[in-house]
Amino acid sequence: MKSILFLCTGNSCRSQMAHGFAESLLSEEFMSYSAGIESHGLNPSAVQVMQEVGVDISNHQSQTLNEFESQEFDYVVAVCEHAASNCPTFPAKTSVIMHQFDDPPKLAKEAKSAEEALGYYRSVRDEIKHWITSLPAQINKESLC
Repeated sequence: MKSILFLCTGNSCRSQMAHGFAESLLSEEFMSYSAGIESHGLNPSAVQVMQEVGVDISNHQSQTLNEFESQEFDYVVAVCEHAASNCPTFPAKTSVIMHQFDDPPKLAKEAKSAEEALGYYRSVRDEIKHWITSLPAQINKESLC
């Protein structure tokens, strides 16, 4: 089974959502993990919008990349610009994929209500789900090149 790490700045939102969808949708193909360059804690709004689609990430913990120093991954996916630009060097066997998603907390700062703020989280959640469902095909296509 292949292993995949979703990497973000604080491992609080986007990487957690990607991790949750990968566990839910791709568990027969991948062992999924998530980490951050830093640890910012699990974002409650991310937990809420994931529960709305039947994916429970409430037991996830915000972890740093340092906690995985001894573990090798087949794939590392940087889901934000900061993680992509601060991505450490991984062993040659690790494929690093950069796919950036908007930052829901940053978008939500402009919201005029809590419901409008959650709309930003839902939008990014849906983008992540769509991308995760296409990930195996993308990986297989890259492997054939």
